[in-house]
Amino acid sequence: MALFKSGIITQGSGSIGGTTLSHNRGGMYMRARTIPVNPDTSFQNVVRAQLANLVNRWANTLTSVQRDAWNTYALNTPLTGPLGDPRNVGGIGMYIRGNVPRAVAGLPLVDAGPTIFDTGGFTPVTAPTATDASDLLGFAYTAADAWANEDDAAMLIFGSRPQNPGINYFTGPYRYAAKIDGDSITPPTSPASETNPFVFAAGQRVFFRVAVSRADGRLSTTQRLTALGA
Repeated sequence: MALFKSGIITQGSGSIGGTTLSHNRGGMYMRARTIPVNPDTSFQNVVRAQLANLVNRWANTLTSVQRDAWNTYALNTPLTGPLGDPRNVGGIGMYIRGNVPRAVAGLPLVDAGPTIFDTGGFTPVTAPTATDASDLLGFAYTAADAWANEDDAAMLIFGSRPQNPGINYFTGPYRYAAKIDGDSITPPTSPASETNPFVFAAGQRVFFRVAVSRADGRLSTTQRLTALGA
């Protein structure tokens, strides 16, 4: 890997031929393109099945009014691309983005497009704890947030396989670990203790992704966290 500055390429992301362009805190860099091995896990197969189901629902179950609502939501709620620029992923992109995590977490699917044009933010979670003896994760969140006081909303937690303690940057893969359900009558109590999907040992680093799914199908941006097993 080599860092560089270019008067021609001011921004870059993705692959060209055998070279991949990317960036980190040190700046832009180039590396040889690699083709990842497909482990074909049961979890991947579940996600693929959900993707196929949602594409089918978009075409054959949703009404034209519902599809128009998702298109309108996507147009008014651009997402941030790899280079920091806003991009419209389209109605079907937003429908799949919002519903795949819900399906994986066992939440009801949302066919009606959101009418609030944002991704539904949440107060950032504090640094989690990771207890290796029980593989439990401790997450402290803000119980006063809107999602925690809303039926069919949830905070979704995804965890990584354990890594060496010197690893500070991790892009995936992550596996669904747990959800913290919102409740309009009795909101969940913070902190929450959840089981990591992978066994880890003391001193190993575990990475997490946390996002919130609102009852109307909005999916928040992701907060990334890390903890050392203790």
